[in-house]
Amino acid sequence: MTDSGRSQAVDEGIEGTTGHTSAAAQPEARARRAGLVVTLVLGGLTALPPLSMDMYLPALPEVTSAMSSPAATIQLTLTACLMGMALGQLIVGPMSDRWGRRRPLLVGMVVYVLATAACAVAPTVELLIGFRLAQGLAGAAGIVIARAVVRDMYEGVAMARFFSTLMLISGVAPVVAPLIGGQVLRLTDWRGVFVVLTVIGVALTVVVWRWLGETLPPARRQDGGLGQALRTMRGLLADRVFTGYMLSGGFAFAALFAYISASPFVVQDIYGASPQTFSLLFGLNSIGLVVAGQINGKVLVGRVSLDKALAVGLAVITLASAALLLMTSGVLGKAGLVPVSGGLFVLMSAMGLAMPNTNAQALMRSRDAAGSASALLGTSTFLLGAIASPLVGIAGEHTAVPMALVQLGCALAAVVCFVGLCRPWRRREADAFGTA
Repeated sequence: MTDSGRSQAVDEGIEGTTGHTSAAAQPEARARRAGLVVTLVLGGLTALPPLSMDMYLPALPEVTSAMSSPAATIQLTLTACLMGMALGQLIVGPMSDRWGRRRPLLVGMVVYVLATAACAVAPTVELLIGFRLAQGLAGAAGIVIARAVVRDMYEGVAMARFFSTLMLISGVAPVVAPLIGGQVLRLTDWRGVFVVLTVIGVALTVVVWRWLGETLPPARRQDGGLGQALRTMRGLLADRVFTGYMLSGGFAFAALFAYISASPFVVQDIYGASPQTFSLLFGLNSIGLVVAGQINGKVLVGRVSLDKALAVGLAVITLASAALLLMTSGVLGKAGLVPVSGGLFVLMSAMGLAMPNTNAQALMRSRDAAGSASALLGTSTFLLGAIASPLVGIAGEHTAVPMALVQLGCALAAVVCFVGLCRPWRRREADAFGTA
């Protein structure tokens, strides 16, 4: 199906859902309107994970004190949510290939709202960890189905551009989430953060129900149960190139999540910044990611191969991680907040080149099983991030060296997977001789 055909199908799905049609509307205008609506809805879905994570970050030291628990235990509330998002995608992805995108998404959003409300009233850290796990399991529906919908709608370069556009929308979430979290803490305690997230979840559920139509027609849905889903995933993992992009993106995200998990303690406890200063720095870093993503989508894609843009992104992430290790270990002398923040800004910005291109390259190899492929991409990403999260605090709360070590190790692993498994130069040679 062509891009215009996909846009028309999405438009028909939206109109069928809302009941609002206009006989005078031109097809081009309807397609543009449909594309804008779908972009905003999918942007909201992809923004939900950073909202769930980042609004909570300024409150981590307060939760540590309120729950009378060590920082490593409180960081498990992040790990639990991330693990839930990873495992939930393995369930929801194949479900969306079998029953369509819309129904599994709506069920997941309702459960997300209930789990988030439970987090707001959790009396113990153990229950908070459990509710965060449930929140992640349900929130996985938005992540995996948003990517699958993009694959339903677009091909090739257009898909990479759309992922970059989504990064612009979802990238606003990490910019505003810590700022909102910091301001919420001025008015109430950490529980108020989850109340705000509950309200956001309710609003997004209504938007999905009202405006997102079905993008996977019955003729393209997968038959079979668990066995078929497992066979589909096994076939995807047997594709060396798909697995290479999956792991490259996963390790790059793990480097990012090492920063997300450690930065509240590094910036506030080690360098003495206030929660509001931390929120501002986190927002600036997220702006860098958004800008790089737009450079990727508007400037590089279509002019430079996706593999070249990805290679540059991974190289910059690796160099920034190495610089952060040198600064935090004292090799270059005592580094203050400004140079360390600069290194983190460069690392975050380079994610705008790495993440959209790994997703696009991997999904281009899996048109007929986009939900399962999206599930594998998301699961590997969040599992690797969940593993990285507790490692950054292994040496305590008074050194940033573990964070930098984890970031550098993940960056190097991403480069090895890209070079060793994807082998982009060999595929270009095969394309030149017509043997790809």
